[in-house]
Amino acid sequence: MPAKIYKGIDQDPKGAMNTTGNIIRDAWLFGLLPETETCAGWTVGRVEALYDQVYKEWEKYGHMVSNLPPELRERHQRIYDAAVARARELGWDPVRDYPD
Repeated sequence: MPAKIYKGIDQDPKGAMNTTGNIIRDAWLFGLLPETETCAGWTVGRVEALYDQVYKEWEKYGHMVSNLPPELRERHQRIYDAAVARARELGWDPVRDYPD
């Protein structure tokens, strides 16, 4: 059975408002990936490895946005505000389309 391959955050339906999209956005937040990296062509294992890195970064802040230093908090807001706006343009409804 071939490995499942991710299509990329920019190609993920409804703006990637799901677990994988959050992992990628958080990797951008912490500088683990450049914001130009869509993760297109990545295997599930590679996304899981990225999740481990993201989790370790969040641990430093108790997994809470409010504990981020101002620079990271502002970056988080910018990244997530843009993601929510794009997702809504693509038809995402946060009530109807609860993340996976």
